[in-house]
Amino acid sequence: MWGAGACAALVLGVAGAGAWVYEDLDGGIRAADVNTRIGGERPVNRSPGSRNILVVGSDSRDAGNARYGTGLTTMQSDTLMVVHLPADREWAAVVSLPRDSWVEIPACDRGDGTVSSPHHYKINEAFAIGGSGGDVAAAAACAVKTVERNTGLRIDHYVSVDFQGFKGMVDALGGIEVCPEEAIHDEKAHLDLDAGCQTVRDEAALGYVRARYSVGDGSDLGRIGRQQEFMEAVAEKAQSRLTSPSALYGVLESVTKSLTTDEGLAGIRPLYGLASELQDVPGDRLTFLTVPNYPRQADVPTDKANVVWQYPQAADLFRDLAKDREVDEERLRADAEDPVHASSVRVQVLNGTGAAGRAAAVAERLREAGFSVVGTGNAAQTVRTTEVAYPQGLEGQAEVLASRLPGARAGEDAGAAAGVVTLVVGTDLDPDAVL
Repeated sequence: MWGAGACAALVLGVAGAGAWVYEDLDGGIRAADVNTRIGGERPVNRSPGSRNILVVGSDSRDAGNARYGTGLTTMQSDTLMVVHLPADREWAAVVSLPRDSWVEIPACDRGDGTVSSPHHYKINEAFAIGGSGGDVAAAAACAVKTVERNTGLRIDHYVSVDFQGFKGMVDALGGIEVCPEEAIHDEKAHLDLDAGCQTVRDEAALGYVRARYSVGDGSDLGRIGRQQEFMEAVAEKAQSRLTSPSALYGVLESVTKSLTTDEGLAGIRPLYGLASELQDVPGDRLTFLTVPNYPRQADVPTDKANVVWQYPQAADLFRDLAKDREVDEERLRADAEDPVHASSVRVQVLNGTGAAGRAAAVAERLREAGFSVVGTGNAAQTVRTTEVAYPQGLEGQAEVLASRLPGARAGEDAGAAAGVVTLVVGTDLDPDAVL
């Protein structure tokens, strides 16, 4: 999409109405003052030159989007992705964050003069909370703040595209071919498709990527897979079809009129700069991933609606991106095949800080994350570094726990109690930093 926009700006620049077209497209992009609304205590960019871009598929139900559901009082987000561009621009990764991910939503400016309280809920609620007052900048800021809090990644830019922009982009490409193995009839997505290969455009294209409950297992994860395949097809067709000024303009016009970015990307020139950096990324080194996860029901039997991120694999993924290391997709998937559920980790929490109440505070955070806390107490001495001790056979459980505690070290201890992982909280651990 960005590549098409860059080419459009160049090709149309030599057309007779080039200047007018440039101003028309440039003026259609809305800017949101995101950074000043996020506040302090943000992650640092540990790989100077790299960029992380949060992409939001917005399903606001205003104006032309009203047919997809009414009665919603705030802005909605349908898709969340983090695009990582390394410093050398020789590869790129797109990581989907399931909208049903159960995460911590930090305190956010609602955009109406009030501030929300920190709590746990689906990750897509962040956009709605920030947009309570109808301010897209506040919605974007809360989404960015939530992603940063739960991934440890510094988000450098923000982009959102709504339903109308998506449909216009697909239509300008002449539609996209899809090949469902079974017929899809989804009332909520306004979709009726026969089985077999066919070209979809307009409402059918949007319905195809939005369909959920009537396809496969009805999960958001299945929908993410279809969305990733669809966007790969869009990128491939854009490369082969967008060779004329009119086609290029059609795509860019549709996108820009439904596009909101942070102030740093708001305009044809900065988007062209971004596209220029992306153009040399080899197709076989553009990786689409979904953060490893499992049903939250494994930790909380009553929750059948959400997923939790799988550790230590999720932490490893975000750490690799933060350090600008290319993700090995095959290894990530192999490591995630046999998840260790947080509820299977029995933890004893000992206070090694000398500060009263620290073990109880950390224990509460661990319970919220689904761990089985079997007791709390005081360590024999004050320690600076948080440590996780485990008996033989519980290395996997210890790794899951340590990966949720920034800076924690795990080590086998022959004297550790059988069946229990012991956490000694050091002075380096802020209870609020527990993932």
